[in-house]
Amino acid sequence: MRARPQVCEALLFALALHTGVCYGIKWLALSKTPAALALNQTQHCKQLEGLVSAQVQLCRSNLELMRTVVYAAREAMKACRRAFADMRWNCSSIELAPNYLLDLERGTRESAFVYALSAATISHTIARACTSGDLPGCSCGPVPGEPPGPGNRWGGCADNLSYGLLMGAKFSDAPMKVKKTGSQANKLMRLHNSEVGRQALRASLETKCKCHGVSGSCSIRTCWKGLQELRDVAADLKTRYLSATKVVHRPMGTRKHLVPKDLDIRPVKDSELVYLQSSPDFCMKNEKVGSHGTQDRQCNKTSNGSDSCDLMCCGRGYNPYTDRVVERCHCKYHWCCYVTCRRCERTVERYVCK
Repeated sequence: MRARPQVCEALLFALALHTGVCYGIKWLALSKTPAALALNQTQHCKQLEGLVSAQVQLCRSNLELMRTVVYAAREAMKACRRAFADMRWNCSSIELAPNYLLDLERGTRESAFVYALSAATISHTIARACTSGDLPGCSCGPVPGEPPGPGNRWGGCADNLSYGLLMGAKFSDAPMKVKKTGSQANKLMRLHNSEVGRQALRASLETKCKCHGVSGSCSIRTCWKGLQELRDVAADLKTRYLSATKVVHRPMGTRKHLVPKDLDIRPVKDSELVYLQSSPDFCMKNEKVGSHGTQDRQCNKTSNGSDSCDLMCCGRGYNPYTDRVVERCHCKYHWCCYVTCRRCERTVERYVCK
């Protein structure tokens, strides 16, 4: 007797949710770590959710790092939600960690972005923690070898990017190096996208300077190497998400490699995000494919971008409603030195998708 198609579909869905093919970003569940957990004893590492055994071992040998890793998990989630707030897929499913839906379980464009962002975020957070003195195992980054330029001198405290990349990669890549965690194609895709995230972080390192001189003359500038804000790195990765390349796992020589599906005459570029499976349009709610739909999502009636009511609502139309906004107004400066403001209320019209 043949099973009904609906039963088979349900079984495949349940299997996909429990096969552990998405171990690589389950560590983002650390964002839910309770503040009461001190993380000052090695036995605390086993109480952390979403870690594979290699990450538990890293936790035990680097306890002082774990508060920073927990913070990185929270920052990755916030950065993803912020970057995709104006899109149909708004990264809300990242908050289900460690039990993701298929939008992040499968080798999708969305999972490519999250892998890249999470890899960049953990390295960014560790590099900044070195600079702020929060980690005993590292300090400021090295002084650059090249001259700082006319009127400039190297000084300050550089973000320790090399240490951030080293420890961040050890932690975030550990799940993909476990033997029994999904297909080889998925592993290659996730390792590649994680490295793209770190590459974007490297590209964000810039020279920052502070002026010194009489009466603000800026006769001398102290400069150091610092990372851009995480939101800027996320914006760069979002651009790469929008132009991501679909790939296939295909023999090239004696081994299988990821190659562009439609342009398999060239290898995958180190700078591009790649994915194996196409995503739905995310218009309608369908948990089988990890889509929350856009019903009741707020849209922008005057926009021509992805947050426009036409695109966000997938042609279904939208409903208007009024909202009261309270804001500061009629602000006045008083000598010396404070500002007083009144509170004003105004009515604004907003729109949500049908």
